[in-house]
Order: sequence, then structure tokens, then C-alpha cells
Amino acid sequence: MEPPYLGIAAEIRRRVRAGELAPGGRVPSTRAITREWGVAMATATKALAVLRQEGLVRMEPGVGTVVVDPARHPGTPSLTRARIVRAALELADSEGLNALTMRRLATLLGTSAMALYRHVPGKGELVRLMADEACGEVPLGPVPAHWRPGLERAARWLRGVYARHRWMAQAMASFTRPVASPNAMAYTEWVLAVLRGTPLTSSQKLHTHLTLFAFVQGLALADDLEEQARLDTGLSDDEWMEQNEPRFDAMQSARPYPLLDAVTRDGGFELSLETLFEFGLRRTLDGIGTMIDETSG
Repeated sequence: MEPPYLGIAAEIRRRVRAGELAPGGRVPSTRAITREWGVAMATATKALAVLRQEGLVRMEPGVGTVVVDPARHPGTPSLTRARIVRAALELADSEGLNALTMRRLATLLGTSAMALYRHVPGKGELVRLMADEACGEVPLGPVPAHWRPGLERAARWLRGVYARHRWMAQAMASFTRPVASPNAMAYTEWVLAVLRGTPLTSSQKLHTHLTLFAFVQGLALADDLEEQARLDTGLSDDEWMEQNEPRFDAMQSARPYPLLDAVTRDGGFELSLETLFEFGLRRTLDGIGTMIDETSG
């Protein structure tokens, strides 16, 4: 079954070729797509990303996404490392890191795989460049005077990177073999600067940074898996739960789970990765605070 975003891209492509959308004219925005097709914002974003990769539309500052006008933008843009990295970012954002291959990227850019290798030696280096680009999009700003708001800002900044680029959680998964990214290293330097005024040892500061990093990354990996499950099944979280409810009922009938039942029934518990992030971030910072207080004593 074709993913919904490809069908949406195909329909917009048809409208362009049929002249229903003229060169220079605006194509449906992500919000307009969500209304017309009844899809999530992420699906709409992926549809527009496909059309941008094909060179059919482009972003016009202050206007939105418009149909490319061959008269104003003749020819194919020259192939540069920056253009390759940007196209790779958009492909990974829309279809995941597994969909990124040098051959697929070359097809989207209208060139050969060999031409890409003249700018980037391989996929591993390309992913490194993509990760560095993603980490450099939004500045962290000045280092706060106190460690807690600083670490909270660092955690939210990192979650924002993963939210914009879900494949990043997979690309940055190794702690013993980290991606050599200047912007990622600048993030580490920023976090260590936040902890500079605490009594923690150098080892404790680095472990604090890595613990916070691991917490955010773990939820980001879960986000990526959730999104992939939605794409693979075509079901929302509520639809999936409704479909699998008989199975859970059967398990509970076969064996009682009184404590779990009490939590879900009496507390009106609804799990979301966002509430889990907020709860886990506060508890992680509380634990770091306890360690700092004990070290001070």
C-alpha cells in the first residue's frame, strides 16, 4: 500500500502538470493539505518535501511553497556539497534514514551516484554532515547562570532537534562511537559550561551530560518507532488501541493485574511520550540536584 504522502504528492504534481497550479503560484500549504486530505501535519510536510526534492516546487520567503517557474529559474542548480546535504536531510526527514541511499539521492537530484561521490565519499560521511547541519539549525543562546535552567534548555533543545529530524536518534545512537560533528561537540561544550560553577568533578560533569543526552535520545528513538508504526499500519494510536483491545481484555481475564488495573482505572492514566518527557526531565534534574547538594556538603 502506497504511503499517504506519496498519493498527496502525486495529486499536487498532477495539478501542476495540468496547469491547475501555474508557475509561481502557491501550492496547498501543510495546513491546507491536512484539511483537504484529512492527514496529520507530518504527512503533509512529507508530501511537500517530495515535490521539493523533485524540483517541482520551492520555498518562497514570505509567500510559502510555490510552483517553480522555469523562466525565472532556468536549468538545474549546480551540484554542491551543501545542496546534497540539504536534499539528503529532506529525504531522511520524509522517509527515514533507511530510505537514504546514494543512488536514490542521485535520482532525486537528477544526477548520477558517481557525481555525488565527488562531493561526499559515502553514506557514512553524508549522515555525519546531515547530523552536523541539523545540530546547527537553532542556536542554544547564552549559558544561563544556574545549572538547572541550563540543563533544562539543553534537554529541550536536543528534543527539538530530534523532533525536526526523527532519524537523528538512530544516527546518534552510539555513545562509544559518537558522530564527529562540530555542532554536536559545541552542544557538549555548552552543557559543560552550564555545569562549570557546580562542585562536580570533570567525570561527574561528563556523566551528567551523557545521562541527560541518553534520556532525551531514548524517547526520541521511541518517537521514531511510533512514527514508523503509524506509517506501516496506517492506524492512529487510538485506532491501534481499539483494534488490540480484545487481546488485552483476554490477557486480563486469564490473569489478574490488580495494581496495573488500579492505576489505569482510578488515575485516568493516559500515556504520551510528551508527558513522559516532562516527568522524566524533572526527575532527572532532581537527581542531578541531589548529587550536586551532596557534593557541596
